[in-house]
Amino acid sequence: MNAARIKAVWVIVAIVALGLFLVKGSKEFVLGLDLAGGSALTYKIETSTLPEGSDVQASVASLRDVVERRVNLFGVREPIVTTQYSRLAQEYRLIVELPGVTDIKAASKMIGETPVLDFRTLKKGVNQASSTGFALSLSNYEATTLTGRYLDKAALTFDQVSRRPLVELQFNEEGAKLFAAITKANIGNQVAIFLDGQPISVPTVNEEITGGKAVISGTFSVEEARILVGRLNAGALPLPITLSGTTLVGPAFGKTAVERGVQAGVIGFAIVALFMIAWYRVPGIVASVALTAYSIIMLLLFKYIPVTLTAAGIAGFIISIGLAVDANVLTFERMKEELKSGKSLKDAIAVGFGRAWTSIRDSHVAAIIVSIILFWFGTSLVKGFAFTFFLGTVLSLFSAQVVTRVLLSAIAVDVKNKVIHFLFSSGISK
Repeated sequence: MNAARIKAVWVIVAIVALGLFLVKGSKEFVLGLDLAGGSALTYKIETSTLPEGSDVQASVASLRDVVERRVNLFGVREPIVTTQYSRLAQEYRLIVELPGVTDIKAASKMIGETPVLDFRTLKKGVNQASSTGFALSLSNYEATTLTGRYLDKAALTFDQVSRRPLVELQFNEEGAKLFAAITKANIGNQVAIFLDGQPISVPTVNEEITGGKAVISGTFSVEEARILVGRLNAGALPLPITLSGTTLVGPAFGKTAVERGVQAGVIGFAIVALFMIAWYRVPGIVASVALTAYSIIMLLLFKYIPVTLTAAGIAGFIISIGLAVDANVLTFERMKEELKSGKSLKDAIAVGFGRAWTSIRDSHVAAIIVSIILFWFGTSLVKGFAFTFFLGTVLSLFSAQVVTRVLLSAIAVDVKNKVIHFLFSSGISK
């Protein structure tokens, strides 16, 4: 067995192994909103509140990061948070896609709600005994300079005796100094912790606390404590936002879209493979094997990058299959011309790949440039198409120039006869 056939065997083994890994692997495809169902919320970003001369784009990017962090803390699977500028409306917009979340009211509350955390001390002359419990009058307390803006992080812990959930607060360096000063000035008195204007913990200070740590020991459940920790860690929104539109995609609709997308892909692949085999005979069979390898590798990339699949993304994948086929067609047509000129099959394959390379290279470079432009300037919907089309374009070069070439070289024979000419020619040629 010569070196070319050994390479072909390894390629076939690799294709089969990758196919089994694709089918048997535990990793699932990540589906976008239009395929998995869920909700999408569009917000108008109020940039007019920024001081004159502020970096608007930096503030918008900061808003996106805060919202993404907030959504992630609530356990939404693969959320997509993007911003865009509407030249028509001359406004910045925030788009939040939440696969699997169908309660738009809850989703909106999750995104837009900002916790206001502050520490307050008893006013002079107020009887401490009359201000215990949680039915506290706001008029009995005065605000301090210590608020949630000085919070470094929050964490869920448990009381070692009662096992009740606690929320531990860690302030930054400046906040730690403020907390130390407040506790030092109020030894033996209460320092109430308020969240959204409501008292949630009223501890009595026993000594100055210099570590910058505070503990909220409210009467909340584990789940409520976890949500509070998430909200506190997410931080305040750097810019006001106003909900301007919502979209709800039901799970049934998403399931139908997935089924139709898979059906379109399978039918399209089958038609292309049948055409290639009928028209190009043996090279067509080889091209179909290369396309199979191409599809398997693409699907593995979708799983393990991972790529959030949308209907537009699937369309980009299917169109890139056509580009992969086009590369094979160019090569096979050059091979046919070389066979007609009297060359042996082995020489026709070598020369055919060489002559087709320039055209294949130029078409793929053009497609790559287009996909980059679409990704750079497009909306989130267009970006999904552009990214899968880019991956498919790059990978089609591999399938056409490596897989197809290795397999064809393995079956090439250095002879010239009518049978070989027919099997490796195309169309109605004999």
